[in-house]
This record gives sequence, structure tokens and C-alpha cells, in this order.
Amino acid sequence: MTVTSSDHAATATGTPRTPGALGGRRRLGIPLRALGWVALLVLGYLLPTLLGGGDRIFTTFVLVAIFAIMSYGNDVVLSYLGEVSLGHTLFWAAGAYTTAMVTVRSGWAPLPALLLSLVVAVVLALVLGLATLRTREFVFSLVTYAAAIIGLTVVSNSDALGGSDGLVGVPLLRLPAVGGQYVVRTNAELWPIAFLLLVLVVALIARFRRSRLGATALMAQMNGDLATSMGVDVRRTRVRVFVLSAPVTALAGWLYAYQRSYVSPDLLSSFFLLFMLTAVILPGRRQLLGPLVGAALLTGQQQLASFGGDADKIVLGGVLAAVLLLSPNGLVGIWHAVARGVRRRPGTSEAPAAASAPEAAASADPANRTH
Repeated sequence: MTVTSSDHAATATGTPRTPGALGGRRRLGIPLRALGWVALLVLGYLLPTLLGGGDRIFTTFVLVAIFAIMSYGNDVVLSYLGEVSLGHTLFWAAGAYTTAMVTVRSGWAPLPALLLSLVVAVVLALVLGLATLRTREFVFSLVTYAAAIIGLTVVSNSDALGGSDGLVGVPLLRLPAVGGQYVVRTNAELWPIAFLLLVLVVALIARFRRSRLGATALMAQMNGDLATSMGVDVRRTRVRVFVLSAPVTALAGWLYAYQRSYVSPDLLSSFFLLFMLTAVILPGRRQLLGPLVGAALLTGQQQLASFGGDADKIVLGGVLAAVLLLSPNGLVGIWHAVARGVRRRPGTSEAPAAASAPEAAASADPANRTH
């Protein structure tokens, strides 16, 4: 049984804790936690309106949701396989281009276009995942980057895909609704859809983190030989996680095509690659809301405090380089370092002792180890 600091406090005051009391507190904590999440969701949905509800505000929030979803796909590979995928722009562009192709040229409805976009992304991820089955680290990154370069070359020189001009005229997003259709004409009308998809993706990632696949992927990253000795098929796990990540990023591409009404080869540019990597690394890996926080910080700067197109790219690259050099564990690592410094200050000698048990438990948690 794990003894917490609150148990020590109860013993010191002569008030022993019974199993029934502990169980009651845990049962009480579950609905309170759920209530907290509900309050957070309501606040998140209403936040654009509370900030004024202008078109610029709604545009920023819609882009935050889209780019966060895009980044969550890469986060699965980076955080749980320990690999740096430089090819996730391929899935991002696949979602957008597939949507534009079938809606502009064949008149498909949004939901069938979404389904096809996800299927295309899964097929591409399966092919690329099998091709990189025996690769690791630097070689894996190079192969995935080569795949993205091939994709950029194909879309830039293919007349069927619009060439360097891309495809223009993606129709309005029309979704089935009670009493008719929900037609999206503005970013304010797109926000409920973007917010819902973001919530669903975060729920999916949370489920993955608790799943057997997530646990085996983390085990394979930390000690592949140990995972193999315990019966884990490391190669199969890697492919499954990689394939899982692709439709998440493609979902963002589908929504982005409707948001800006056209697609172009810039979807495969280094800007989006740097963005999704920075959005994951800046807050810290294996943080459930990390990509959302990272996307919010980066998009907020670009939309509300922009220095111009090229200057924003320099800022993006500079932030990524600074985090990797100064704090590889991101903002979470800085927070932990500050917290340790506060506990070591004179007059706080009791704090380390009180915190020793939680820190020991945290250090034993594989999700908190860095590599």
C-alpha cells in the first residue's frame, strides 16, 4: 500500500485513517473530477465569446483546434514510440487533398469525404510503417522525411492535384442537423465543429494512454529487449501506433480544407512540420493537454502578435531550438526545476520530506521518465 503525505499528517495528529474513509474520499473524488472536466469544457467552448467574439478571435480558436488535432497525431509517435516522425505532413496533406479532390471534382458530401480521407491516411501510414519496420531513430526520421518530400514533389507537379496552384473552391461545410443541415459560412459557425472534434481527439488520446497498446508502446520504447522477453511484439506495436496516429492528423487536414476553402502544396512545407513538433515538445512530452497548449501558444503568437510570414517562421524554429537546447523536457521540465528550487530554499526544510513519497511514486511512473 502506498502511504501518502496526508496519511502521515493524520498519524501525526492522532487521527488514524480507516480503509472505509479512504475509499469514501476516492469515491467522492471521481464525481468532483468529472465536474471539473465539464466546467473546463464549458469554459473552453465559451471562451471565444467571452473574449469578444470577433472574427479574429474565432479564427484564432478554430486554428488552435485544427493545429492541436494535427499535432496530437505526431505526439503519439514522438511520446510513445520515442521516434521523430518527419513525415506526418504527408497525412495532414492527405486529409486535405483527398477532401478537396472528391468535393470539388466529384461533389462528395463532407462525411463521405472525411471517411475516405481517413482511409487514405491509414493506407499511407501502413505502407510507410511497414517500410520503416526495421529502422530506428535517425534512419526512421530520414525515411519519413523522404516520404514527405516525395509527396510534396507529386502534388506540386500533378495536374490532377492542381500542381503548384493547388485546388480552389472547396464547398461550404454542410453537416446533417435536426430539421435540415448545419451550414458553415464563418469561423464562428465552424468553432462548434472544431471544438467537438478536438474534444473527441483528446478523449481518444486519453483512452490510448490507458490502453494496453499505449502501455506496450511505452515499454517497447524504454526497453525493447525486456518488452520482447515479456511477449510483446515490438515491431507490430510500432506499426499499430504509427497507423493510429495517421488518421488523427488527417482529420485536421479534412477540417483545414473546409476552413480555408482551398489546398496547396504548402501543406507539405517545413512550416507545418516544425509547428507540430514544436507544439508537442514545447509543453513537454506525454502531457495529455500538451499539444493543445503548444498549439495555443504558437497560433496565438502568429494570429495576435505576428511579426510577418518569414519572421514567424524564424520564431517557430527558434522556439523549437531553444527548448531542445535549454529544456528538453519543455515547460513541464522548467516547472519541476522551479518547484525543486523553491523546496530547497531556507525555511522550507520540511517540504522535501513531505513531498518525498509523491516524488518517489512519480519517478517510478514510466510516463515521467525522460530519454
